[in-house]
Amino acid sequence: MNRTRRTVADLRALKGVRQLSMVYVENTDEAAACAEAGIDVLSIERHLWDPTMREAAGDCFVQVGLPYGVLATTDDYLRAGHDAVRLGADACYCAASIEVISRLAAEGIPVVGHVGLIPSRRTWTGGFRAVGKTLDSALEVWRGVRALEEAGAFAAEIEVVPPEIATEISKRTSLVMFSMGAGAGCDAQYLFSCDLLGYTRGHLPRHAKVYRDFAAEFARLQDERIAAFTEFNADVASGAYPEEQHLVPADPAVVEAFLDALGPEEA
Repeated sequence: MNRTRRTVADLRALKGVRQLSMVYVENTDEAAACAEAGIDVLSIERHLWDPTMREAAGDCFVQVGLPYGVLATTDDYLRAGHDAVRLGADACYCAASIEVISRLAAEGIPVVGHVGLIPSRRTWTGGFRAVGKTLDSALEVWRGVRALEEAGAFAAEIEVVPPEIATEISKRTSLVMFSMGAGAGCDAQYLFSCDLLGYTRGHLPRHAKVYRDFAAEFARLQDERIAAFTEFNADVASGAYPEEQHLVPADPAVVEAFLDALGPEEA
């Protein structure tokens, strides 16, 4: 058992003490790199979650996302939550109803909720845009946080909310607040690996900071793939592949005996 991995109690104890770092990762290479770099918290989708990913994540605290719209009933979420924890998840992210979050928490599954811009519910707040810029909207974010507290969540992602609003909310809640574009007044700063590494396709969110240009490297590698496949195709057509070095030699006596056993070719 890994005894150095952070727990819910550890994250709660760090609230207001220092900022946590948090990254959404998409493969074991990214998870292992985050662990080596000392990232505190990882977010990993359920369909990627397995023992190999848990091993790659090392000492990082891992929240496993329970996919809204793929899971439907409360029982679906409960089964998925228990499965995630059984495979080593430290918490589960859930954007479903307060009732579902309450049931997960009642089973002892650490739950991370979501307030502010919630992508799966963006139609209610005007699409992919900031939330909490008006008094009514800011109070709605606050009510969402209070509802998550009462349901038994231990943390919440707060996305694209003005930092002044997010800071005051974070001060007034026991939840560990994971900020995605909501400022440093929260408890953790959260970025997606595709944004951080520079291979996002399409719109780059305002809150994203790009640290490397992986898109250029991926494009270079794709050009190299195409070139290699083109050369292979040409070698096959010309007979340049396979060469003798790529083949297994046979004893001439065995070949002769084999031909004798086969007999003459039929016309």
